[in-house]
Amino acid sequence: MIPAPEFASFTPPRRILMGPGPSDVYPEVLAAQARPTVGHLDPLFIGMMDELRSLLQYAFQTENPMTLAVSAPGSAGMETCFVNLLEPGDTVLVCRNGVFGERMRQNVERCGATAIVLDFPWGEPVDPAKVEAALQQHPEVHFLAFVHAETSTGALSDAQALCALAQRFDCLSIVDAVTSLGGVELRVDAWGIDAIYSGSQKCLSCVPGLSPISFSPRAVARMQNRTRPVQSWFLDQSLVMGYWSGSAKRSYHHTAPVNALYALHESLRLLASEGLEQAWQRHAALHQELKAGLEVLGLSFVVDEAHRLPQLNTVWIPAGVNDAEVRSRLLQDYNLEIGAGLGDLAGKAWRIGLMGYGARRENIALCLKALADVLR
Repeated sequence: MIPAPEFASFTPPRRILMGPGPSDVYPEVLAAQARPTVGHLDPLFIGMMDELRSLLQYAFQTENPMTLAVSAPGSAGMETCFVNLLEPGDTVLVCRNGVFGERMRQNVERCGATAIVLDFPWGEPVDPAKVEAALQQHPEVHFLAFVHAETSTGALSDAQALCALAQRFDCLSIVDAVTSLGGVELRVDAWGIDAIYSGSQKCLSCVPGLSPISFSPRAVARMQNRTRPVQSWFLDQSLVMGYWSGSAKRSYHHTAPVNALYALHESLRLLASEGLEQAWQRHAALHQELKAGLEVLGLSFVVDEAHRLPQLNTVWIPAGVNDAEVRSRLLQDYNLEIGAGLGDLAGKAWRIGLMGYGARRENIALCLKALADVLR
């Protein structure tokens, strides 16, 4: 018999999370997750799920009935949108200006559809004029896919303009809002977004592991008219909606992450209490404070100010500075985490998050003081 391993209980230190995610979690959210577990078909839990749907609709600014949380992280939310909407023979115009646009392309091809990739420089937003030209050139396109807030670069694209183009060319839009939900303006219904997904661990400051999603009536109609079953049983929304539906009796689909959904309910309740527009304004104002301090340290931004995410600040690493050593010292000496660059920016840039509960003046002060000490 294999002997039983002996380990102490895992007790992590109190880190200040100012990377690209996860962000600092609200204390109220951590407390909510520790509440007693009930069954996922318990009438009280089902009532909480109805509230959770309403809170998600508020955060997304939508009345879409098909608005829920996938029981998995944002990457599964991405896959949910693609596998439910796409079939072999479909064509998708994928806008790629960072790591997550590339992941969209991979999802398209795994669905057996054709991806037409429109590339933009890293650190720049998706250009609506070039998207319009591509849609004119490719009348066979059924879907337009793009990242609203590109987490790998800190660039914010104009989702309203891009979705207007999708509607004009009779395409369905698929939008990555993993880093934008709760941090910058996002209006699903007013902008005509058809399918959107996000993550619990960014500006919502919830525990990682859940993916809010929403589908427009146009997207639902597309899903209902599929010619073949969705390739993923678990992510098939025609099955999941039997559990998330508003009816009194709900069908069993999977054992929902009960305590994590408590946490998401609490984080969205806190967002609603603050007010969505107030949260957007808070992120914008605190970004300006962080920006001023970073510039005093001589750090320059990768993204032009007009297209910069306030909640994800990507700065160039100064010449001669050891990327890994700086991040290691920040973690060891200050319990402060900032993010490394991804893809084309690996080893060239840092990503400094200012998300949700982590977007606070004391965090900015610590970050600037710690960076000044370590760089000196």
